[in-house]
Amino acid sequence: MKIAMTRAERAQLAMMLEVCAYPKPGNVDRCHDYDDTRLEHFLASALLVRPAFNHAEEGGHGLGALIREATSLTSTHGGGNTHFGAYILLIPLIAGGGIDGATAAVKETTVDDALDFYAAFSMTQVRMHRTDELDVNDPATLHVIRDRGMTLSDIMAHSAPGDMVAREWTNGFALSRRAADLLHEAGCGRHAIVEAFVRLLASETDTFIIKKHGTEVAERVREQAAEVLAGTRNLESFDSDCIAAGINPGSIADMIIAGIYVALGEGWEWDC
Repeated sequence: MKIAMTRAERAQLAMMLEVCAYPKPGNVDRCHDYDDTRLEHFLASALLVRPAFNHAEEGGHGLGALIREATSLTSTHGGGNTHFGAYILLIPLIAGGGIDGATAAVKETTVDDALDFYAAFSMTQVRMHRTDELDVNDPATLHVIRDRGMTLSDIMAHSAPGDMVAREWTNGFALSRRAADLLHEAGCGRHAIVEAFVRLLASETDTFIIKKHGTEVAERVREQAAEVLAGTRNLESFDSDCIAAGINPGSIADMIIAGIYVALGEGWEWDC
């Protein structure tokens, strides 16, 4: 008999299942690491983040403070930022008890949430565009946020045009929902995770790739994923090519983590 999981446990499991599935083009999985970030770092983050997820489930904590806590808890190993984007998605989903509740929760964020989020951002190696007026590296940004009375929801809306993770806060977690639906359609287990990953990558231009390599490269990766689905490109060689070029669809990975979390709550089976 299956034992019901708490929301925090479900989120941890989602993080672990995503990184263990393979092959996911360009990303760390059980078959290959990066030079500075290994599978163990991703698994460690999934374990170390538990107190923040517990607090999200308990309620009464600001989303910005929770993202800051999660980031702080998982900055204690040498693997760098592994799940910052996933926390932006998972914490509202946990706190809100699902997509509808998360959509409502993000609308209630405050200026303090925004400031806590920027404190969390500064702990990561994630960087905004140099032209962004709300650059986390510029100390004046905090004054701008305060002066304008910008909430964390406002920050996400500001970032949404160029960041698909931030966009989820503005569109009702649409891609998280789609990722869950893709998992249900694909069946169960890690093969379903890989299929959902490739299908989402084939339909969406990954904004993390855009930030690192430009729009042209990101669009080419999307087209290549579509070729995998059409049977004209081999998935393993696509994965190898991405790894060799240092191309990792990190935003798609975040969406898949959120999708796994949602799907698990709807009865999706991971251990078949």
